[in-house]
Amino acid sequence: MLNAVKSRFPSGKNLLFLLLIINCSLPIVNAQWQPDVRLTNAAGDSFTPNNNAWSLAANGDVLHVIWWDFRDGNWEIYYKRSADGGTSWGADTRLTNASNDSWNPSVSVSGQVVHVVWMDRRDGNYEIYYKRSTDEGVSWGADTRLTNDPAISGGPSVSVSGQVVYVVWYDSRDGGNEIYYKRSTDGGVSWGADTRLTNDPANSLWPSVSVSGQVVHVVWMDTRNGSNNYEIYYKRSTDGGNNWEADTRLTNDPVHSVYPSVSVSGQVVHVVWNDLRDGNYEIYYKRSTDGGVNWGADTRLTNAPDYSQNPSVSVSGQVVHVLWNDLRDGNSEIYYKRSTDGGINWEADTRLTNDPAYSSGCIVSVSGVVVHVVWYDQRNGNYEIYYKRNPTGNVVGIININSEVPNQYSLSQNYPNPFNPTTKIQFALPKSSFAKIVIYDALGRELETLVNEQLNAGTYEADWSAVKFSSGVYYYKLSAGSFVETRKMILLK
Repeated sequence: MLNAVKSRFPSGKNLLFLLLIINCSLPIVNAQWQPDVRLTNAAGDSFTPNNNAWSLAANGDVLHVIWWDFRDGNWEIYYKRSADGGTSWGADTRLTNASNDSWNPSVSVSGQVVHVVWMDRRDGNYEIYYKRSTDEGVSWGADTRLTNDPAISGGPSVSVSGQVVYVVWYDSRDGGNEIYYKRSTDGGVSWGADTRLTNDPANSLWPSVSVSGQVVHVVWMDTRNGSNNYEIYYKRSTDGGNNWEADTRLTNDPVHSVYPSVSVSGQVVHVVWNDLRDGNYEIYYKRSTDGGVNWGADTRLTNAPDYSQNPSVSVSGQVVHVLWNDLRDGNSEIYYKRSTDGGINWEADTRLTNDPAYSSGCIVSVSGVVVHVVWYDQRNGNYEIYYKRNPTGNVVGIININSEVPNQYSLSQNYPNPFNPTTKIQFALPKSSFAKIVIYDALGRELETLVNEQLNAGTYEADWSAVKFSSGVYYYKLSAGSFVETRKMILLK
């Protein structure tokens, strides 16, 4: 059992290469994707973590990338940010300085507060550590040790809703690997007790967490149904992590279903994983439209002659983005796929990388209309972190609710208001116009662009999800032709 756990940990370059198989690939067909940008240039290898621990978080135009790096002679956690939506990047920032290795970081952001967790061996065994920045990554507080037990604590994943920070990981303190959970209700200042989420004699590994308002969603891989067969399991809390419902088995096939990733928008929960039921690993998808109570059928997203592995999912309204690494081209490349109707229908696979070296560790995140991707890549002789974006890839959730031509431009009050975490914004155009709706915080800083396109005359409705933002006052502004109007709304979590 311990060997199974250690098989996911890096002890050297060659072993790490084998352990972190997180793949993504297909012909490059999406013209909106911009060129690859190399983010690191270090003497040692740089790696993004497993798919279920996000190494990329976006809040408006501010992007946060996290990884672990061997440039200092041992593995340390590094951070980098962009304040202009990925156009330019600041310097690498070393977040840890420990006597032993620090690995597998995960990052989440709410407003200006950036939360990072990772696994760390400075105490002689693997423990979960936490660090935060309250000024969008400019400066960082001290390391905080979250676990304290004699066994292995690993594979952390973090998600935040306002001031509440949720961390999940797997832990062998009970003899086998179980899923544990911990939260902070004051933005990471203080932390509650460890909570054991699973209780079965088999291995429960590699959890992924996503939150919408008070509802917390966790998925993981589990062998309780047979020692040699991993299945995907799910669990939720509807009261911000105080109480948890029973485990729900999401897959039921005789071979491995592994490395799940979860993302939620309102009541719709999206889960992806890689699955061996077809003879080789393919990417599968499943969703719940009622907050995790009931689940639809498994949907196979890939059909390639070689492995498609370790997907990452991110959702924005009705648009679902999935990323993975793929061996169909003879080497590991990054591939992408999206659905614009909440996971009902899916577009063709898009190959994002095209180089003769190994590309893996891919993570996807969205902000406004922009889709952001990071991964690690061996094209430079050692592993470096790369970034790519599609500036128009996240289709805004906008519908024409009345094609009758209105008499004048107008911007309605959002509803509901106050809201948590989603709201609707209606606006009217008396003639064909280029319309733009931008969300701002109380200080006037631009957070997201909801609408940015040419529209025919009519009345429209756009959805905004504030899952990643804190309670408070926000503003939305419509610009169309010579018409400009701004209104206030209140997010109350």
